Amino acid sequence: MSNNSSQGAELIVSQPQATIIIDGDYPMAYGARALNRDLTLPIETVRAVPEHCGTMATLPEMRRGGIAVALVKICQRVQRGDCPLPGHRSGEQAYAAAQGDLAYYQILESRGYARILRTSDDLQQHVRQWTAASNTEDLPVGLILGIEGGDTILSPDHVHDWWDAGVRVVSLAHYGVSAWCHGTGTGTDGGLFEMAGDLLREMESSDMMLDVTHASDRSNEESLELFGGRVLASHHNCRSLVPGERQLPDHLLRAIIQRDGVVGVSMDTWMLYRPGIDWSRIPSDRRAVFSRDAITLSDVADHVDHVCQLAGDSRHVAIGGDTDGQGGREGAPAEVDTVADYRKLADVLSDRGYVTADLENIMAGNWLRILSAALPNDSA
Repeated sequence: MSNNSSQGAELIVSQPQATIIIDGDYPMAYGARALNRDLTLPIETVRAVPEHCGTMATLPEMRRGGIAVALVKICQRVQRGDCPLPGHRSGEQAYAAAQGDLAYYQILESRGYARILRTSDDLQQHVRQWTAASNTEDLPVGLILGIEGGDTILSPDHVHDWWDAGVRVVSLAHYGVSAWCHGTGTGTDGGLFEMAGDLLREMESSDMMLDVTHASDRSNEESLELFGGRVLASHHNCRSLVPGERQLPDHLLRAIIQRDGVVGVSMDTWMLYRPGIDWSRIPSDRRAVFSRDAITLSDVADHVDHVCQLAGDSRHVAIGGDTDGQGGREGAPAEVDTVADYRKLADVLSDRGYVTADLENIMAGNWLRILSAALPNDSA
């Protein structure tokens, strides 16, 4: 990027943001509950169990990699139609399972492993603690809670209950059709359902952030018309580089940029594979399609750069790893063995001419900026 690419970027704390990383998407509860991983243990211990040998993240590994904050997900869905992923038979069942995800994050906080960041003050104090520390081994990892898929919100006014529970980000769909809209993984491009407008209005009234990830193009176009609050894409890549419904087209990337949103670039190699895949029929084995070393952090950097070129600056793109939700180590770029290797992206970008201020934006500063602006103040 040119030397003026970071003009106007305000740093929330005085220490360099490149000393920390913020991951815009980590479905942590899925790994702990559905995959039965003890994420409080060192990664070598977790990987010693054969079925967990490809695990990319645990809390100690996040500390080692300087990942101070992650947007972690509550992800439970209702099974509908041709959804390629399993789900529950009713919204009530999905809601009950989601309470288990929430309880997992709460117990991590009560035991001192993590800290749920509910307000802007929480976030900024947490980041100050991390950037001031010479050793982060014993620090809690900051968690911002998000709902992925929307099926666990049973009515529009139910969003306020989730807000009171600490959730600050909601996406309306996961794979397939949700209670609120059409999503990716269906092979269709339908839009919002009738009650989605009421949900979006309730989200806006409570200052809930809208994550456009996994919703269809038409759903996102309609959502951006109806929703006036803060928008983001927690884990998305660029359709101009990789075809397929799971990627964002340029007109939606521009819409997010115009709303001062941020796009978290995913480490999922299905989303980095240049020929693209049929997202309504996701192949069962990516190794039958391409080798692990075929996709590198240079491919990730291409998507980062594409967003920067659309924006004209480095203020609207960040990391959205989909960490361990994208297939773990086997679904990550060749240089990424664990989440601690996300830091290597800064070296790739630096070699392309990105300056220190740009790297600070991309690795942490952009998420920090919009989350600090969107989260409530303690006095609110």
